[in-house]
Amino acid sequence: MREPMHGKVIHRMLAATLAAALILGGAWLGASQLQTPAVSAQEAGAVRTITVVGEGVVSVEPNVARTNIGVEVVRPSVEEAAGENSRIVDALLTTLKELGIDEKDIQTGSFNVFAERYFGGPQNEEEVQYRVSNSVTVIIRDLDKVGEVLDASIKAGANNIYGVEFLLEDATAARSEARKLAVESAKANAEELAALTGVKVGRILSISEVIGSGGGFYGNSISAFQLGLGGGGAPPVQPGQLRITMQLQITYELVD
Repeated sequence: MREPMHGKVIHRMLAATLAAALILGGAWLGASQLQTPAVSAQEAGAVRTITVVGEGVVSVEPNVARTNIGVEVVRPSVEEAAGENSRIVDALLTTLKELGIDEKDIQTGSFNVFAERYFGGPQNEEEVQYRVSNSVTVIIRDLDKVGEVLDASIKAGANNIYGVEFLLEDATAARSEARKLAVESAKANAEELAALTGVKVGRILSISEVIGSGGGFYGNSISAFQLGLGGGGAPPVQPGQLRITMQLQITYELVD
């Protein structure tokens, strides 16, 4: 006996549904077998780091002094003021050279001419005075002569001393020593912080010099007031010491 047509259709639909279910089931099973357990960032290879700043300070004795010596003259005419100023500056330069200051260590710092006008008197007339100023920057390499140079400059006619600054002519070695101390300081800081969190310091990942630390000098500049100029005799001058500071920023790896 033949099976009715609608029965065949139903059988075919059931067969197609069963086949689709088997395919989807296989696909799901395959996908589930490919999945792997989630891993932490540490297990995946992420590097834990710590960044610190270390500071190194070195004290050194200066070996040169720098001062700015000026001559200022006021006269009724610009010719008189300029002429007198030139005469005194020539005497000053001669004095400096006689004290053993090399020409290469003497440099003109500034030269200025000003007209100063005043109004007054019965007719309210304008009065003009001319001010001419000239200054030279001087490097003194014999620190024992600093006081003598300043005193002799005043006697030669200088009437402005803009203080004294003590310097280290070549600070290369001092900066290198300060950097070494900065590295040691950074490592000590990193180890202290790491110990507080139960980890250890590993290799260095990066290192850079802090902008602005620059191996600068601190202290040891003396003003004209501190020098006590005008009191007679060479002023007492103490070079003291310079402080050179370097800062380094270092990033370390952290390990268990």
